[in-house]
Amino acid sequence: MSQDRRGFILKSLGAVAAIGLGRGGRRDLVRPAGAAKPRSSYGHPNRASEPLRILILGGTGFIGPHQVRYAIARGHTLTLFNRGRTNADLFPEVERLVGDRDDDLTALETGEWDVVIDNSASIPRWVRQSAGMLADRAEHYLYVSSISAYASFAKPGLDEDDPVATTDDPTVEEITGATYGPLKALCEDEARRAFPDRATIVRPGLIVGPGDPTDRFTYWPVRVARGGEVLAPGTPEDLMQVIDARDLTEWMVRMVEERVSGTFNATGHPTPMGEALEQVREGTGSNATFTWADADFLAEQNVRSWSDMPAWVPPRDGFEGFGSVSIQRALDQGLEFRPLADTARDTVGWWRVLPAERRESPHAGLDADREAEVLAAWDARDGG
Repeated sequence: MSQDRRGFILKSLGAVAAIGLGRGGRRDLVRPAGAAKPRSSYGHPNRASEPLRILILGGTGFIGPHQVRYAIARGHTLTLFNRGRTNADLFPEVERLVGDRDDDLTALETGEWDVVIDNSASIPRWVRQSAGMLADRAEHYLYVSSISAYASFAKPGLDEDDPVATTDDPTVEEITGATYGPLKALCEDEARRAFPDRATIVRPGLIVGPGDPTDRFTYWPVRVARGGEVLAPGTPEDLMQVIDARDLTEWMVRMVEERVSGTFNATGHPTPMGEALEQVREGTGSNATFTWADADFLAEQNVRSWSDMPAWVPPRDGFEGFGSVSIQRALDQGLEFRPLADTARDTVGWWRVLPAERRESPHAGLDADREAEVLAAWDARDGG
C-alpha cells in the first residue's frame, strides 16, 4: 500500500471524531466475561453518584451531542467551548463559551471545572494552550486522540504500549495524511504534560452511527437495506473494527466520573467482515445477498479500500493488524457495546430523515451504477 493511501486512511480515521441514546435494555449489551461491571443501563442512564462541572472543547459536531445528552442525563453541569458555527441551536440550556482553538481562548481565561473533555484538537499547540490554561482550574483532562497515532499497523493485536508515530518537524501544523498521526501523538504528550497523572487519552478507531458526517460505515446499512446483490470486499474473514459513537461517548463520560487516568484504545471488537455485514442485514431487515470480490480484483477495478469499500482495509502491505487493535484495557474499564445490528438499524433511520440533497451525495461508497459495473466484471471474470 502506498504511503499516500496509508495517509489517507489514517487521516480519515480522525475525520470521524472532529447524537442520541439508543433503545433497549441490559440484555442488549455485549460485555466479555471478566470486564468491569457496567455503571449504567444501555439507553437508560442512571444519575451519577457525584454531579460534575464538565467543560467540553467542541460538543456540537458528531460525537459531541452524544456526550452532552448522556452527561446531562447523568446529572452533570456542562459548559461548551467552540466557535458557535456547528449546530449552534443545540442545547440552549447549556452554558456556551464562544472562541477559537487557533487564536481566541479569551472565554477560557476564567472559570473552574472538575473535568475537561477535549474533542477538537489535532494540533499540539491547541492542546498546549488550552490544557496549560486549565491545569490549575480543572482536576482532570480527557483528550480524544486516534489509533492513527500509532507508528505502524503491521502487528496484529496492537496495544497501548506500542510505538507511536513521530515527525522530524514537531512544529508543523498542516494536517495531511503524513502528519495527522504524529500530531495526534504530540497532542497526547501535551495533555499528559499539563495534567500529569490526571489525563485520560482515548484512541478511537472508526466511529460510526447516527450523525456520522463521513458515511464510512453508513454506506453499508443504507446499501444493504436497499437489498439485492451487494458487492462485498476481500474475504468474509477480513477483520474490521467500528464503535458506535454512543457507546464511545457514554464510556468516556463514565471514565471521567471516576477520574481514570491512562491511555486506552477505544474501538470495536475485531469482527470478521462477513459477520459484520450479516449483522447489518439483520438490523436492516434486508434480503440482500453478498458477492465477495478479492482485494486484487478490486484494485484492478480501481475500487478503493476504506472509501469505496468503507470500513475495510485488506490485511496486507503494513495493515495486517489494522482490524485487530487490542481494546482489552478499555474493556477492563467497562467499555461495552450495543449490537452492530442496532447501530445499523438506527443509522438507516437517521439517514432516511436527512434532506434529499444530503442523501443524494454520500461521502463514501460506490453509487449503484458503479457497483453494478464491478459486479458484472466479477461475474464475467468467473465465467458467470
